[in-house]
Amino acid sequence: MTRKLLVVTAMALSVAAPVSLYAQGRGGQAPANAQAAAPVDLTGYWVSVVTEDWRYRMVTPVKGDYPSIPLTPEGRKVADSWDPAKDEAAGNQCKSYGAGNVMRVPERLRITWDNDNTLKVDTDAGQQTRLFHFGRTQAPSGEPAWQGDSAAQWEFAGGGRGRRGQGAATAGDLKVVTTHMKPGYLQKNGVPYSGNAVVTEYFSRTMEGNGDSWLIVTTVVEDPQYLTARFVRSTHFKKLADSSGWNPTPCAAR
Repeated sequence: MTRKLLVVTAMALSVAAPVSLYAQGRGGQAPANAQAAAPVDLTGYWVSVVTEDWRYRMVTPVKGDYPSIPLTPEGRKVADSWDPAKDEAAGNQCKSYGAGNVMRVPERLRITWDNDNTLKVDTDAGQQTRLFHFGRTQAPSGEPAWQGDSAAQWEFAGGGRGRRGQGAATAGDLKVVTTHMKPGYLQKNGVPYSGNAVVTEYFSRTMEGNGDSWLIVTTVVEDPQYLTARFVRSTHFKKLADSSGWNPTPCAAR
């Protein structure tokens, strides 16, 4: 089979089967699971590189400081009533570490395979664990959680990728859609997202000429209750050689 035909076949399959477990492997064989089908290796240790929104990420903003977030009137009302002491008393210190914001927290990530079809992301900040399930068909069940329920699929070159920030579909090596979350914060100062929000993330890995590798995570939050439009942010992580610096710390409300 020619290279051209292989590419065309992979593209057709990615459209017909969004779960993307059917991409062509070596010798034309379909990989048996998501780990085998992976177009890139996202595993290892990564560290946040804060090159934008420093004052909103490295320190806790004051109440009412949220100029770039398209909040509804109800959303502004909730944000303006933020009280970290109440969150602490209610055991809600992790509201800014939920799926809608946890990748934005300055931290280190540890990415591993939990099993052949589940990618696991641990954060040292807040000690959160995210599970990205490939081939997920059943609806979420049980009580909502900070990290919700995440359905994942690989994206392959030529599979209809759009341009970021232009209204077209955002693209990456990995797409993750998370629902069934507990209500949380988009910023530590109480800017809310609801339990009905949908968080869509695109993970892209780059390899630089100097040997560095970067993980770019584009996060799209949709929440008609608290947001007037999609809220999009891009967050950067640099690959680490080992676990040096890994420092698990609990959630903090302030």
